[in-house]
Amino acid sequence: MKLLINKITLLAVLLSINVVADEFTIGQKNKAFSKENISIKKGDTIHFLNEDPFFHNVFSLSDTQFFDLGSYPKGESKAVVFNEAGKVEVECAIHSEMFLTIEVKE
Repeated sequence: MKLLINKITLLAVLLSINVVADEFTIGQKNKAFSKENISIKKGDTIHFLNEDPFFHNVFSLSDTQFFDLGSYPKGESKAVVFNEAGKVEVECAIHSEMFLTIEVKE
């Protein structure tokens, strides 16, 4: 019985670890992302915040995570939840010099 309780406790701890996801904000200012690289865990969320006085369009064509957030103005942010491990390359469709690499870990 004690062994069963220990296994259930261990399972509960492991499940609670996986449930906790972090949130990050990547700014877009001066036609650049606030970071060039970031490492996150599966399940984490990144908010892309436009701090420039003009529109940005954040997208990724990566196999790991494909998305297109569309265009949005200063002061607005859009979020992406990253559910697959791997490398994600992010760009702005309006400003070709903007590039971000996200490493999503298990």
